[in-house]
Amino acid sequence: HSIHNASERKYKQFVRVNCAAIPQSLLESELFGYEEGAFTGAKKGGKKGLFEEANGGTIFLDEISEINVETQAKLLRVLQEREIMKIGGIKPISVDVRVIAASNVNIENAIKQGRFRKDLYYRINMFPIRIPPLKDRKGDIGNLAKFFIRKYNQEYGRNIEGINDDALQKLIEYHWPGNVRELENIIGRAI
Repeated sequence: HSIHNASERKYKQFVRVNCAAIPQSLLESELFGYEEGAFTGAKKGGKKGLFEEANGGTIFLDEISEINVETQAKLLRVLQEREIMKIGGIKPISVDVRVIAASNVNIENAIKQGRFRKDLYYRINMFPIRIPPLKDRKGDIGNLAKFFIRKYNQEYGRNIEGINDDALQKLIEYHWPGNVRELENIIGRAI
């Protein structure tokens, strides 16, 4: 969100896609859309894909490593040609989309195992941002805890002012196998 909001695209759509949460059989139609009659059960009039929805803005492909190799090839074409082809479509549609991708797995290893296309990796790896796991950046725990307290105060209508030193020390000593999401869940549950 910060990258999108700090850019000239901030007034356009920010579309978030959790690639691991969408069944692979549906992912292509979700990303690129489809024309009416493209398959059994296709909506009348077809459907816009998420890339088309994000046109002029940003699409965030979370867990990009979970996309199957066949859909990766189609994604690579979109990134190279800056156009999509809806399922069942015959006319390409131009798109201008900033792509931000994230993965919790080592993509270089996925390439060696044949689960991720090397050419797609080089296309999306233009400006890598590596974020170490929370266990390797314990100094961030206090600020993250404050952020989550503010977030959940607002969400739950509470007014928790902070976290005491003993509780913060316990958070710092913990090894965080679930990373930042685990910290967020613990703060949310405590509030």
